[in-house]
Amino acid sequence: MIRAIVASAAVGIVLLSGNLSAGQDVFKSAFHDFRLTTVADGLVNPWSMAWLPSGDMLIGERPGRLRIVRDGGLLPDPVPGVPAVFAEGQGGLFDVLPHPDFASNRLLYLSYARPMGDGSTTAVIRGRFENDRLTDIEDVFEAKTAGRGHYGGRLAWDRDGFLFLTVGERMVPSTGDLSAHPAQDLSNHHGVTIRLHDDGRVPADNPFVGQEGALPDIWSYGHRNPQGLAIHPETGDVWINEHGPQGGDELNLVQPGLNYGWPVIGYGVNYGSGSAIHKGTLRDDIEPPTHFWVPSIATSGLLIYSGDRFPEWRGSVFVGGLSGQQLARLTPSIDRPRRFEQEETLAYGIGRVRDVRQGPDGYIYLAIDGRGGAPTAVVRLEPAP
Repeated sequence: MIRAIVASAAVGIVLLSGNLSAGQDVFKSAFHDFRLTTVADGLVNPWSMAWLPSGDMLIGERPGRLRIVRDGGLLPDPVPGVPAVFAEGQGGLFDVLPHPDFASNRLLYLSYARPMGDGSTTAVIRGRFENDRLTDIEDVFEAKTAGRGHYGGRLAWDRDGFLFLTVGERMVPSTGDLSAHPAQDLSNHHGVTIRLHDDGRVPADNPFVGQEGALPDIWSYGHRNPQGLAIHPETGDVWINEHGPQGGDELNLVQPGLNYGWPVIGYGVNYGSGSAIHKGTLRDDIEPPTHFWVPSIATSGLLIYSGDRFPEWRGSVFVGGLSGQQLARLTPSIDRPRRFEQEETLAYGIGRVRDVRQGPDGYIYLAIDGRGGAPTAVVRLEPAP
């Protein structure tokens, strides 16, 4: 198997910071100056965004509401039919994703924290979205996990029509024998990416199909809490970003059957004390990150830009930062495939960027997540004249 490139930060990546402040009309960047325009406000913990063929925009709010933006305005009422979510702590409604053939089948997919007795787990449903309501709900996936947070929850379709899902390691403590941690155990769904047919069936060519003691829907494992997922529009590569602990956020090129190391290797330390977690940063049988952040920016949301509004940004990888309150842009290397040679910080201090998407209009959209349920907004980057 081809091994991913060791973290860009270790090979001298250049960091740029735009000279930004909250009151500026125009934000400066290396290639494109831009403005931020509010698309919808008064939202509570917006977690995800998607667009329908009609031009409607869907926004998922973590407390369990699915909202519609139509003709430039946020409709007052949430979509009926969304299943009950476990909206405590980090739980709630996560991603919203239309089926590739939505125009004909009207199928809409939601990932969320499903209540399970005294706890919860990551689940995916699909339903028929017609007349601004969700009906005919069907289960697609339910994770075999237990814990109190770190659900993952991102969804994406690859170019062959397979459904990918991220699942976090559910905050299981990283102590004792690190190799025995649930994220290193293929018999559960802690810290994995999942690959499915659109109806939840397991593809026959998944890497662990037929392996004794392994769940066949797992595509990769050894992840911490992946909250960004994107399919490269040209290569079809599957990329995720995942939260590290105190330091050690990662950007990973996800390949079938590989182990991405949590908690055995990594670049982070324990919160507060700064004490060591990992056995090191590299091991021959574990896939290293393509890029990592120390200190953490709390990565969430992932976009590989392919639009025409910002031509110099085509091919760039955009990553949201929660604690970093920023948008990071990584420039891919011209002569070193799957490496990055420059990182630029955009819109520093804008707020907790939970999701990053490219709209059908070619603009870049950000979901800003407020703490404690404070109302926030979805905004759009537009080129400045």
